[in-house]
Amino acid sequence: MLVAAGLLVAFVLVVLLGRPGMRQCRWREDRSAGVDGTLWRCAACGASTPGARGRPPRRCLKGDTA
Repeated sequence: MLVAAGLLVAFVLVVLLGRPGMRQCRWREDRSAGVDGTLWRCAACGASTPGARGRPPRRCLKGDTA
């Protein structure tokens, strides 16, 4: 009974936290983009923005593409 309850809770958490709107941006640095500094691309939502090397953006830019 306890195992079944644990599996149910785990399934609900996976469903709720797995939604695209609940994910945080995961920034990847692209130095080959040919801009001053670097171009940052989000692996979760696809947003991109220029920025300084080694310093990823601090907020999600979903919907704002540069």
